[in-house]
Amino acid sequence: MIRVAAVGDIHMGPDSQGTLRPAFETLPECADVLLLAGDLTRHGTPEEAQVVAREIKDLAVPVVAVLGNHDHHDDRPEEVTAILRDAGAHVLEGQAAVVTSDGARIGVAGTKGFGGGFVGRCAGEFGEPIMKEFVRYSRRCADGLLAGLKQLDDWDCDVRIALTHFSPVPDTLAGEPPEIYPFLGSYLLAEAIDTACPDLAVHGHAHAGTEHGMTSGGIRVRNVAQPVIGQAFHVYNLPGRERAAA
Repeated sequence: MIRVAAVGDIHMGPDSQGTLRPAFETLPECADVLLLAGDLTRHGTPEEAQVVAREIKDLAVPVVAVLGNHDHHDDRPEEVTAILRDAGAHVLEGQAAVVTSDGARIGVAGTKGFGGGFVGRCAGEFGEPIMKEFVRYSRRCADGLLAGLKQLDDWDCDVRIALTHFSPVPDTLAGEPPEIYPFLGSYLLAEAIDTACPDLAVHGHAHAGTEHGMTSGGIRVRNVAQPVIGQAFHVYNLPGRERAAA
């Protein structure tokens, strides 16, 4: 069994230094990897990223992250990414990574994702240039996620996980005002997930949402925004792939 710890929307700033580190130091006892589902900072400043970096540096389990909309607010996502990578995290945007734990190969494909809404109530690539670019950006994020998941097929992974900030399904938004669903996720992410069929999809962003959901193709989706799970992280157990005996 592969144990996946995940949390998003920790929104760290200088006054929160050290609040998560004690819990993160217990990870080797209960998890094989830590996934961070975006909105790691409050305003996306390098100073806030340094706070996050100190929380995750030299952990005894690998860390894989995506950025969220808050991490882009200061228009310095490259700097935030570099700081987190210097602390040892794999930070993904349209990319994939494989980490190992006790011989198990855990594959993660990640993107921030974007909004646009869900089937029947979604934005269309029509009209003003800025509207078309909105939808095209969401599509590029989803295409990057799909490319990353397909890449994992060639990397002999025991499990494959889709990691995003925005939600791929409306199920995990239940509790949020329906009027803002188009700004919380996109069906395009779900299409990518259902095409590649990972073992689990993890996201954040929806603070008033619901933990459990599922794509139309039957892939489990979990909203791990910290206000939803109410703890430092939640652990999900995934059966590893059966390997042939040597």
